[in-house]
Amino acid sequence: MTALVVHESHWGNTRAVAHAIADGLAESDGGPVQVVDVAAAPSPLPDEVDLVVVGGPTHAFSMSRPTTRRGAHDQGAEPGHEDRGIREWLDTLPAGDGSRPVATFDTRADQVRRLPGSAARAAARFVAHHRLGRMVATESFYVEDSPGPLVDGELERARAWGRELASQRG
Repeated sequence: MTALVVHESHWGNTRAVAHAIADGLAESDGGPVQVVDVAAAPSPLPDEVDLVVVGGPTHAFSMSRPTTRRGAHDQGAEPGHEDRGIREWLDTLPAGDGSRPVATFDTRADQVRRLPGSAARAAARFVAHHRLGRMVATESFYVEDSPGPLVDGELERARAWGRELASQRG
């Protein structure tokens, strides 16, 4: 069985978190873990995928949209996600029986830590509402500012979260 970690990253922070989560998953259960950019994420999901982890940046208190992605690009973010983010990828997935475990994460600015709204929670609601899987966890990881860097300790926290997900995977 395989874990699939799908990420949308504009500045490289969410990608780094995705790889740290994958490292934690691999350390704990030794099963194969594939990390893919959302632009290359498969739809439908391959049958051998037994855990999906989806992450992206929080834009305007939710998952990114084409307008917020263009805004990030205009501010110097990496090109390539103007048209497709995790919102659009999730929308391509066919509904299933709701049994495949899914975890969601996001990256958010540390200074708005206490404000409502999160790409991880929005993605989790989408997954549950559209019966794309069984939600097992959501988590936020923090950056100092939109372009980063990640707050000290966040990559280790992401690896630990990956190990925790692996332990729930059984």
